Amino acid sequence: MRLAIFASGSGTNAENLIKQTQNGSAKGDVVLVVSDKRQAPVLKKASQLGVETAEVIPNSFVNKQAYEGHLIERLNAAKVELILLAGYMRLIGSVLLQAYEGRIVNIHPSLLPHFPGLDAVGQALEAKAKETGVTIHYVDAGMDTGPVIAQEKIAIALDENHASLTKKIQAVEHQLYPQVVNQLVAEKTRGENE
Repeated sequence: MRLAIFASGSGTNAENLIKQTQNGSAKGDVVLVVSDKRQAPVLKKASQLGVETAEVIPNSFVNKQAYEGHLIERLNAAKVELILLAGYMRLIGSVLLQAYEGRIVNIHPSLLPHFPGLDAVGQALEAKAKETGVTIHYVDAGMDTGPVIAQEKIAIALDENHASLTKKIQAVEHQLYPQVVNQLVAEKTRGENE
């Protein structure tokens, strides 16, 4: 299965997914990494791993529809079958949702529906929550509201800070996301063989 990763920042999940697919511990083939930020570190990491990258800046387009139309052209050219969001800090619009219905997946650093949106780690600490976690879900028109595929809980220690909790969450993300990709690829392969 041909995969694209959308990311806006440092790209720790993207880098992990690329390496796991390249060494065979995760199924699928990451053929494109897209970022909406100029010179995002994720682009350099992907490029160094031999993956095609695309820096597609939203304000270079007249509107969101034109931006997403261009993304679809890039995805079609790379024959992408599944989009994986990994720290992509932008709501997916109707154009992309329709073109890739049921084929866009996101990872979020909380146990959704708790702490959706920006800085879920900070939200959990602010709320003095005893636990948080990682959620992988299908993307719909809402913010972090799509059907859940997998979740894993993480206990929050009394002395937890933003950096330590982020580190715990990333360790779980790096295990869970490749597992879910394997599951999705296996389901698609089963579906094609039936």
